[in-house]
Amino acid sequence: MLYDNHGRQLRYLRLGVTERCNLRCFYCMPEEGLNFSHRSQILSFEEMERLTRILAEMGINKVRITGGEPFVRKNIMELIENISTIEGVDSVNITTNGTSLIEHLPKLKAIGIDAINLSLDCLDKERFLKITRRDEFDQVMDSFQALMDSGITTKINMVVMEEHNLEDIIPMCELTLQHKVSVRFIEEMPFNGGGKKFTPITWNARQILAHIQGHYPNVEKLTDAESSTSLNYQLPNAKGSFGIIPAYTRTICHSCDRIRLTPKGELKTCLYDGGSFSFRDFMRAGATDEEIRNQFRTLFSNRAKDGFEAQQKSSNPFESMATIGG
Repeated sequence: MLYDNHGRQLRYLRLGVTERCNLRCFYCMPEEGLNFSHRSQILSFEEMERLTRILAEMGINKVRITGGEPFVRKNIMELIENISTIEGVDSVNITTNGTSLIEHLPKLKAIGIDAINLSLDCLDKERFLKITRRDEFDQVMDSFQALMDSGITTKINMVVMEEHNLEDIIPMCELTLQHKVSVRFIEEMPFNGGGKKFTPITWNARQILAHIQGHYPNVEKLTDAESSTSLNYQLPNAKGSFGIIPAYTRTICHSCDRIRLTPKGELKTCLYDGGSFSFRDFMRAGATDEEIRNQFRTLFSNRAKDGFEAQQKSSNPFESMATIGG
């Protein structure tokens, strides 16, 4: 089993499969996009599968496929299906913006995908266009309805941004009254790829919860799983639930069980570190499986206690979430 130097067992791999995205959300990247890596710099499917298999042998049992936008990568369904068959991987989840999801849903359901996270920051078409700089709102809402019809466990990820989408917090919550969906409100983070100057947030987890309680005073606190990234709640008589992820205030680091591999194969032992090692280069130099296992052990034996310590140690500017692996 793989543990870090704080006694936390690593069980969950977040695997970035591409830096590219067909949206241009202002909090993630500049309007013109990023200086994307050359295809040769991105891990091949075979390399991704190899690393996932090795980590599964070390106790990783949950994998999240993320990007960028995973479905812009050619033949992505091949990778998803292959990872779902790796021994030891009990759960495969996907994070997507939903712009091209519908055509893949039948195959995803047949594969047995456990859950899909839909990134959706508002429920208004004009605000969606301003935030994403793309006119894809109708397609995303069609994907949401298709997910509800499919029965696949669905979560909505909404980044809370002052002056941009605060008016969507309550309507998002109210989706849970009629739909079996989990809405998660995420504190805004500084990973914008230089897209804008980051101002420390005032709408933190406590402010978000207070705002919801101002409309629904009888919000019920739910029991959180040991390694949950969200503080979870339910509106009275709701079919679904909502959660708040303190991604910027970082009050959940004590139970973090995550490994993050970027599309280029760089390991991040913490979202806020600068990327500590290239497994792409290590593999391409001929590393054996045992050498790869030992390298994971070595790197996690010097892991920051929390995101604040990791940020202090990092000399890199904040990247885009697209290049990190959202």
